[in-house]
Amino acid sequence: MENSALDRALTYPLGGFRRVVVLGKTGSTNADLAAHAAEEPARWPDLSVLIADSQSAGKGRLGRTWEVPAGAAMISSVLLRPVDASAHPGVPAFLPTGYGWLSILAGIALCQAVNADAGVPAALKWPNDVLVDGRKLAGILAQVVFPEGDGAGPGPAVVVGAGVNISQEREQLPVERATSLALAGAVMLDRNVLLPAYLNRFARLYQDFVAVGGDALRPLAGGESAHSLASALMATLGTAVRAELPGGEMLYGTAVRLGGDGGLEVKADDGTIHKVSAGDVVHLRRVDGTDVGYA
Repeated sequence: MENSALDRALTYPLGGFRRVVVLGKTGSTNADLAAHAAEEPARWPDLSVLIADSQSAGKGRLGRTWEVPAGAAMISSVLLRPVDASAHPGVPAFLPTGYGWLSILAGIALCQAVNADAGVPAALKWPNDVLVDGRKLAGILAQVVFPEGDGAGPGPAVVVGAGVNISQEREQLPVERATSLALAGAVMLDRNVLLPAYLNRFARLYQDFVAVGGDALRPLAGGESAHSLASALMATLGTAVRAELPGGEMLYGTAVRLGGDGGLEVKADDGTIHKVSAGDVVHLRRVDGTDVGYA
């Protein structure tokens, strides 16, 4: 990746970011950025981004890790400080339910970029995946970070990381249910183009979301709400699923809608509606045994 080209494309006035750092290799961009945000909050403002060419200990849901070889994927983590970003006259206070939408906003932005710039139809799988033809193209992980010390200075931050498979062949992917842009027949594989296409969309969506106080049901600047944008892309909705909950409990039903907090509403076979959050679910599978991606 070309560091200077990425820096120009992502920082003002061309892009939406205040700090851009590009690494050749790291263990985990999420872990690195979370540590920076906690230890040096003044140096890592809202809309900072850390990008890596490769990583050896990428972080996923439920403590999963994976290694990404150089040049094979698009790896980035974005630092968001929504409480600080909303601390301006005329901007409503950021709702606590807004935090559950930050990773979904990243998913929306990534789907839009893949659709428009790579020429590949992408969809969301609740809670944290981007799919192409039912296979996992990308995983997204968000984590909350609190500043160290007495709590003075910037408020809580959220790190939203995304790993997107770009050039891998089938045998290079970690599981059979995964895919890459190359395998999907993408017209664009250049990360210097695709990273800004995704990240700048994410920055704009986030800024619009902060402007409405993190309310997923309120229209954004483009006219549609975050809830509407996500629902239109969500492959999970309308499918029969089984949700594996902590302790081994299984919930069977149909995924009917997204909740206002970003959770999933599942209509059980007896007609009752159950609300589950990303933190509640160990796995979300299709009832027929095939996966809607994988959790």
